[in-house]
Parts: sequence; structure tokens; C-alpha cells
Amino acid sequence: MSDLLTDRTNLLLLQEICSGNGLEVNLTYLARRLGKHRNTIRERSNGLFLHKVVDRPVVPFLALFKERPLLVAVYADLPDDTKVSRWIKEDEHIFGAYRIREGDYNMMLFEFHKDVYSYHNWRDTLVSRGMIPDRSVRTPSSALYLPNRHIKYDPSAAIGLIEEEAAKRGEIEINGYVLDKLAVNVLRHLLDGQGVRINENFLAKKIGIHRSTIRRRIMKMQEEELIHHPLCRFPPFFTPSNYLLVFSMLEVREPHEFLSDISKDPHVSLAQNISEGRYNVLLFEAQMDIEGYLRWQGAYETKYPNCLGSIKNTYLSPRMTISINQQKVSLGIIREKLAQIEKRRLAKVSSRKAFISSTQQS
Repeated sequence: MSDLLTDRTNLLLLQEICSGNGLEVNLTYLARRLGKHRNTIRERSNGLFLHKVVDRPVVPFLALFKERPLLVAVYADLPDDTKVSRWIKEDEHIFGAYRIREGDYNMMLFEFHKDVYSYHNWRDTLVSRGMIPDRSVRTPSSALYLPNRHIKYDPSAAIGLIEEEAAKRGEIEINGYVLDKLAVNVLRHLLDGQGVRINENFLAKKIGIHRSTIRRRIMKMQEEELIHHPLCRFPPFFTPSNYLLVFSMLEVREPHEFLSDISKDPHVSLAQNISEGRYNVLLFEAQMDIEGYLRWQGAYETKYPNCLGSIKNTYLSPRMTISINQQKVSLGIIREKLAQIEKRRLAKVSSRKAFISSTQQS
């Protein structure tokens, strides 16, 4: 663990910027960059946020993958009720959850954990805490253990698909909002983090330290790759709102050239090596529909004959989403570290008081 994550002020700063506090769109920069009036840029960016084409800016917490290096994908049989939905949305281990129909399972959960041992400890408490029903009244879950070793991690990769579609038709509609060429350009800049800035004055007042200290600490955390620069994400995270997320496990017999192509493919937001039976590659893909996926897969099979063996897909529509929130997991880690610091502080105070008391009695 980086020493920067044992510093209370750093953690308070992280808590703010990873929540999106103190971040804003730099309309002046975007207007100059795109050659348009500031009010025109404001109109497009407001439309993107209002129609939930893109989420408000945050600072991604890259240390998440070191602090919680195990991604667990769980096929679960759970009641689709308010109690379970609240648990899913509040639990700081659960990154995303979808309704599915696969055998006996009706939900798929994506969770971050320290290791398999901590995952099982967490899971064993769920029934006793009343979060989920006992196994006697549901089908036991099936879990896939997927270490976070990414070949590609680019949640906003599908902006390339939006740009392609808009170039063909002149515009594209997402969530009832018609994006013209300028709106697509603004979207690209927001997803890349260009035109998103940190309001150091706001953070300095909120935390109670000088703005130059804010800037210095953020730069240091970026240098150590604890955080990314501020940017926006798609609300469904790995895909735009009108795209299907395909969770694919593949048997790839000759992975080198195939994965080289995948790393540049705008359909693929996440790719990593796995070892799950005969499957050795995991992909998260954005597809317009299942037909589009089949065309995409067919193109790779034609280009790389005999390369792809068995494939297992789970199709996750935005309409099937129960919750998707990576920042919740990140903020949970930050709060946990702040609690550890407070616990050590109280232990020191208690120890000091005990020492003073024993000295006085002597």
C-alpha cells in the first residue's frame, strides 16, 4: 500500500474528488478547443448530462485494483425485491448488478474483493445479516474468480462506435437526445477528461488546506498512479446507454494477434487473461444488439480461422441494470482507511490516558 494512502488529508481529498466534488466542466477550454461559443458548448454539455448520455465528472481511483485485486462475477438466484436491491446498491463490494435469465439464475453481480478468503468471509455473513435468503430456499450461487490483470481497460472505448455511427448518419440519438457532430465532439472530450478541471479553491476551503497543497498532493497521487485525471463515464460504465454489454469468456488458441486487434477495437472496453476451464480470455463488449454481436464475432472468425474455440456469453442490457457504481467501491476503500486511522488515533489517546493515570497513581 502506498504511504500516500495512510495520510488522513490525502484520504479526505480523495473522498471529495472521487465523489465528484470540486470537479467541473471547463466551458472556456472546450469553446476554444472546438472553435465554438461558450454558450453553445454549455448547451451541448447540459444536454448530455440532462439526458444521462454521460455522468458528471469524477476522479477514478486506480488504486482500487491494487486494494481489491480480485473481480468476482457471480451468477445468483436472489429475490428481486426492494430489500435485495437496497443491499446491492449500498454494499461497497458490489460494483454492478444485472437481472438475467440463465438456468436457475436471475441475477449477475460483479464484486471487488481483496482475495478469495475475504470474499468467502464476506459472503458467509450475508445470510446471518439478513441481506439474502438462506441457501435452502434458493439455488446456490456460481462464482467466477477473475484477477484484475487487464490487457485492456478503457470503459469509454465505445465512444469510437458513437463517432462511427454519427459520421454515417450525421447524428445519433441516445436516451431521446439527438447528438449532432458538435455534441459528439463534446462527449469525446468529456470522456477523455479534456475540458474537465479540478476546482482547487473549492477543495481548499472544504478541506481547510492551501490550494497549492491540493495541487501538489493530487499531482503526487497521479504520479504514483493512485488516481486517474478527472473525466466522465457512460452511466452504464462499460457501454453507452443504448448498447448491449456482452460478458464473454473465450477459448483463444492463438491469442497474440487476436488480442492485439482487441486492444484497438472500440467494441471492447475490458480484456484480460483468465483461467476458467477451457476459457483463457475475458472480454466486456459494447454491441448494438445480438445480431451486431454475431456479425462482429464472425468477422474475427474469418480473420483468424481456427483461433477461436468455445465461447460463453452473457448478454446484459442497460434495461436489466439494478446498479452500476465503481466509485461506491472506491469510496468504501477510502472510508475504511480513514476509519483505520481514527481507530489508531483513539488507541493512542487511550494508551496515553492509561499511562498518565498509572503515573499519577504511582
